[in-house]
Amino acid sequence: MPGHTDVGIAGLGVMGSAIARRLLRRDRVVRVYDIRPTAVAALTQDGARAAESPTLLAATGVVILSLNTADIVQQVVFGPDGVLSAAPDGVLVIDMSSIDPERTREFAERAAKLGAGWVDAPLSGGAPGAERGELTLMLGGEEEHVERALPVLGAVASRLTHLGPAGSGQLVKSVNQVLVGCGFAALAEAAALVRAAGLPPRQVLTALSGGRADSALLQEFFVKFADADLSPTGRVSNMVKDLEAARDYARSAGVPLPVTTTVAELHRWLAAAGHGEADNAALMHYYASLEVRP
Repeated sequence: MPGHTDVGIAGLGVMGSAIARRLLRRDRVVRVYDIRPTAVAALTQDGARAAESPTLLAATGVVILSLNTADIVQQVVFGPDGVLSAAPDGVLVIDMSSIDPERTREFAERAAKLGAGWVDAPLSGGAPGAERGELTLMLGGEEEHVERALPVLGAVASRLTHLGPAGSGQLVKSVNQVLVGCGFAALAEAAALVRAAGLPPRQVLTALSGGRADSALLQEFFVKFADADLSPTGRVSNMVKDLEAARDYARSAGVPLPVTTTVAELHRWLAAAGHGEADNAALMHYYASLEVRP
């Protein structure tokens, strides 16, 4: 049986890698899987152990997913070499991806039939928050599964809220992404105004701090946007996915989202223009006179 420090991680993008490194620093035994050998190699150099398939991650007893879409989650968990493809009884899957709430409920029910647990734990705070252990997590799942997940998730998060059954965390993550995505669009427009006026962004941030426009988003991203800094903290393509998921749920609930729809289309334009893998600060590409630096 695996020790209480063992964790498996499938998906080693920006977020998955940050989560893995944080857990390694907290003395966890971390086994990792990704379809990209270079991503696995980078983590093994930091002390992680490579798994040749998702099936082998199940030996840890607790497996974190950090994947891009519900279809990929389905393949990695339930596919022929998936996490739950062999003797899954007692395995706990913690899905930190951002996917559709309904698909999450389906996955949780399917896992339960195999004797496995499922917690959806989408996050806010980005890779920097994971590295500091300060993520905000929105949790969905059965109480017993959430309780089992807390010792692992507590290593990467400072705020964890259990919101209800499976899918609840994903629904609240959609709310989060509506606020963040629309906030990014507003930040980009404000940053363009500041640059056009030749004002120093850091002094503008100081002037806005403490007023009604202040927020964690402003503090973390305003200067980054004003500097047109594309150092990776999140991808345009992921924002497209998340905003479209929010729109899909809103349609099913009969809720109009006019602002979110506009912002989603702005991000879709960026993705179509070849900036899908760029940081969210690529919104500054709309202001053609601005030099955007990698």
